[in-house]
Amino acid sequence: MLFKKPKKYSEENLYEVLQACAENVSAAQEYLYKSHYSFAKSISLRYCNNAEDAEEVLNDSFIKVFNNLSKFDMTKPFKAWLRTILVNTSIDYYRKSQRETPVISLEPYHEKPMDSNIIDDLNAEELLKLIQELSPSYRMVLMMYAMDGYNHQEIAERLGISEGTSKSNLARARQNLVILIEKKRKYELVEQKRNTGL
Repeated sequence: MLFKKPKKYSEENLYEVLQACAENVSAAQEYLYKSHYSFAKSISLRYCNNAEDAEEVLNDSFIKVFNNLSKFDMTKPFKAWLRTILVNTSIDYYRKSQRETPVISLEPYHEKPMDSNIIDDLNAEELLKLIQELSPSYRMVLMMYAMDGYNHQEIAERLGISEGTSKSNLARARQNLVILIEKKRKYELVEQKRNTGL
């Protein structure tokens, strides 16, 4: 046979895909990237200001994956390892951007009780859009604490802030998210009345 048939990769043979990626087989790397793209993008979008930054974090993360596959324990879940790399890369990206353009929030903080059911009627895409409207420092702490299970000591160490700042940023992030949701609801109510002529 003159030409070898291209190898087909699948999720069922992920171990084989990862082995091929570690050997720099471009078809395997392309498969791994494409098959995990949506999962990776959903994580990077939660941490980044916009889709362009999220794409940069995602691509940097996959480069780290391909460069460090020899360190990956093949008996562990790959997605959990990829998630850790994505979160760490997002944190590094945030810290770098903070050094270049520090963000100082002068917004007054007023404690407001949070309704635990307030986000129930939002779909994931709507919630993500509102989270992206938070300041980077608030969003970063909210995502690390609420989505990825970091405690305030760990957040403080990773972001180079105090535990008090981490706690304050989390409280502000939650309250600002409530305000954004309420504004969205009011706007939708006004639009609904306008459209129905009430």
